[in-house]
Amino acid sequence: MINSNNQKPVVLVIAGHDPSGGAGIQADIESIASAGCHAATVITSLTTQNTSKVIDIIPQNPEPFSKQIRLILEDMEVVACKIGMIGSIELLQVIINELSEIDFPIVLDPVMSSTTGRAFANADLCKLMLTSLLPITTLVTPNSHEAKLLTGSKDLPTAASKLLAYGTDSVLITGTHENTEEVINSLYTKKKPSIDYHWQRLDETFHGSGCTLSSRIAALLALNIDLISAVEKAQDYTWQSLKQGLKLGMGQAQPDRFYK
Repeated sequence: MINSNNQKPVVLVIAGHDPSGGAGIQADIESIASAGCHAATVITSLTTQNTSKVIDIIPQNPEPFSKQIRLILEDMEVVACKIGMIGSIELLQVIINELSEIDFPIVLDPVMSSTTGRAFANADLCKLMLTSLLPITTLVTPNSHEAKLLTGSKDLPTAASKLLAYGTDSVLITGTHENTEEVINSLYTKKKPSIDYHWQRLDETFHGSGCTLSSRIAALLALNIDLISAVEKAQDYTWQSLKQGLKLGMGQAQPDRFYK
């Protein structure tokens, strides 16, 4: 018989599947598992992709998708959630319906396109994300390009202010896409001054860095680590996993999420 204390914090992950394992659900599982938590996963969409390109996106049917989320929430004591690539406005509506009354931290990685350039979200999906999903999120983690597209603002502090105004508790904008010597990530909250984090820019381009970061934050929140500490620790973990990244395909490198 399993000891009642033999448990791990459960993180619900709602995201797409990447067959290369660099991004998506597999990235989330690895990032969460290496933090000592358990990932319960519901796949939004299958994708046809590798480390170099994305060919197709196949969203799941909304009805079984809804049942999968509901059954996990009925069965497991979920203590945090990470949402990644969604795939369709119908699936986004299901997520909003199923999680709107839930009381645990939600980390949203608003994946709008792949790092190889394929769009994952249209204007209607982005609008619903802003108006109905952001109000129930604890943290949203766009890269600078996504933050600008979502808000229509070229200025990142203004973009963060707009995202906070939609109702999310906090915003972490990552600066990999900016033309700066260092990568500067910035955390914005409603009550405290913004915090800038400076990281050495690595030479390689990577597949799955945003998934790694957002999932790690969700896992640390599940371990009852406060938000600012979780953001700081998750950035260090992500940078180390990138520094020791793996070149497994002919395209982008992948984070080594078990580098330790």
